[in-house]
Amino acid sequence: MTDRQASDLYRRYMAADTAYREHAAACTACTIIAPGPACSAGVRLYESFSTLQAAYINQQ
Repeated sequence: MTDRQASDLYRRYMAADTAYREHAAACTACTIIAPGPACSAGVRLYESFSTLQAAYINQQ
C-alpha cells in the first residue's frame, strides 16, 4: 500500500468515526459506548467505521 493510499484510508476511517459519533450524539437509541448502535442508520454507520478501522489497522 502506498503512502497516499494509507493516508486516504486513514481519512475515510476518521470520517466514518466522526459520522457515527455525530449520529450517536443526536440519536436517542444509539450510544458511543456499549451497547452501541441500536437503529438501522447507526448500525450502518458503525459497520462502515468498523470495516475501515480493521482495514487501517491491518495495513499498519
